Amino acid sequence: MNTENIQGHVKWFDNRKGFGFLRCDQFDEDIFIHYSNISGEGYKVLEDGQAVCFGVIKGEKGWHAREVQVLQTC
Repeated sequence: MNTENIQGHVKWFDNRKGFGFLRCDQFDEDIFIHYSNISGEGYKVLEDGQAVCFGVIKGEKGWHAREVQVLQTC
């Protein structure tokens, strides 16, 4: 299974708490995203439904997104 350069979308993201979940066709389960794994400088936020690309790693509680970029910047 490819774990790099995956394309998906933001299922939901709580900008106040700094975390949320992504969805993509390659995975049956939601993928956790923490604001610290969003690429870029400054205040990092995502919008529900926004297209993104990312890598994933398998953690103890499931898949975690890393190096998340808004799709236009991939």
